[in-house]
This record gives sequence, C-alpha cells and structure tokens, in this order.
Amino acid sequence: MTQDQATIKVHWLNGSRAQSILFLLELLQVPYELEIYHRQSNKLAPPELTKIHPLGKSPVVTVTPPGGGEPIVLAETAFIVQYLSEHFGDGSLVPKRWKDGQEGKVGGETEEWMRYQYLMYYAEGSFMSMMLMYYVFDGIRGPQVPFFIRPLTRMVANQVLGQLVTPTLQKHFAMLNSYVEKAPYLAGGEHITGADVALAYPIVGIKTGGTIDNMAEWDKGTFPETYPKLWEYMERIQQDPAWQRSVDKIKEIEGKFSLLP
Repeated sequence: MTQDQATIKVHWLNGSRAQSILFLLELLQVPYELEIYHRQSNKLAPPELTKIHPLGKSPVVTVTPPGGGEPIVLAETAFIVQYLSEHFGDGSLVPKRWKDGQEGKVGGETEEWMRYQYLMYYAEGSFMSMMLMYYVFDGIRGPQVPFFIRPLTRMVANQVLGQLVTPTLQKHFAMLNSYVEKAPYLAGGEHITGADVALAYPIVGIKTGGTIDNMAEWDKGTFPETYPKLWEYMERIQQDPAWQRSVDKIKEIEGKFSLLP
C-alpha cells in the first residue's frame, strides 16, 4: 500500500492526541484528509465520533484501501503510529531490530529497538494514565469546582497528588530524562522514531501547559533545572518542522491552536 493508492483521513478532536497523528503524517510526508470535531461543553467528545469507532474517542484514523472498499478503522495512538509507519513510511521511524548475525535469536534485538517497543506500550499505559490522573485531580481543586465544596475536593486532590501521582510522575520524568542524556531521541538514536511521535502530545503539552512548575516541588527548584535534558528534548519536539506544520494545519482551519481541551 502506498500513499498514492490509499486515502488517509484523520478524525481530529481538539485537545486530543490526534495532534500526534498529524505530526506523524507530516513526518512521513504523505497526504491526508482532516475531519474536525469539537468537544462538548462538558469537555467530552461529541457523539458523532461513535459513528467512526464504538468508543467515540480520538485519535481515530480511517484508511481507504486502493481502489476503494470498506475503510480500515485505526484507534489508539501507538497502534495508529505503528500501522501508518509500516505501510507508508520508509522504515526510518522504526529502529533496526536485529544485531548483525543475531537475526531471529532471543536477545538478538538491538537496544534501540527494544526501547522503542517498550516506549510504544509505555505511552499508552504507564505514562498517559498517570498524566490523566494528574489533570483530573488537579482539576477538582480548581476554580471550576463550586466554592462551597472546593475545600473538600482540594483536600482529597492534594492527598492523592502528593502521595501517589506526583511522586510517580517524578520517576517517569527522571527515566525519560536519562533516556535523552546520551542521545537526542527517546529510543536512544540520532533520529526521531515512532516512540517520539506516540509521546509527542503529552510531552509538548507538559511544556506548553503553563503549570509545569506547579506540578510538584522539583528537586532543583524548577522542572527545567531538575530535568534539563528532558526539557531540551521537549523543545526539540516542539520545534520540529513536522510538528510546526501540524500546528499550522490546524491554525489554518480553526484560526487558533491549543493542545489543551
């Protein structure tokens, strides 16, 4: 399947990881169509998305095969990244799997490929679940909560954040910082991979959200001082020409852009 034979449509929802899929497609330099959806006043996705996928979530991508036919529906960021990279990429977004002479052997995989595989699952599991917990509990201590119950919700949120979420996120950030201490990208190589794409939305969102230094009491005072290499990496992704093109695409259609809902 090639870009000339298939039609890719991204069902893009504001404030969602669909932006990472646009980033991927800009990296791959393949044409795609966009269908725009907007969150409801309660911040949930609109019911129209359930017509594409039963969970009604975003990102969702449909790929119409060569010559037409029933579209292939792809959901979950890492799976979308993997599928599109395999069918439309030149292989550059996936690290070399086998060490020379070790093909097919247990332990024959390269360190970069092993980390890449881990990070693809990590992005969907450990990291995003903890980031979501942070935003949920941070939200229930904010001004959107009625003032007469806010003291209670703030107390509960502070307990959960202080005892579970923040310490766990600090471990995540320390690990990610260690990954980019010796190489510019997370899988350990000199070139961007699908793992960087899968993590792009939360990575750039943390940097641009405006609340990063309020997340925790960082060991060295601020997030950039505590995790300097990770901060540089966040900047690297945000300034990547393909990321910038993905942002410009939305600005052109919507007149504005925000990673947050």
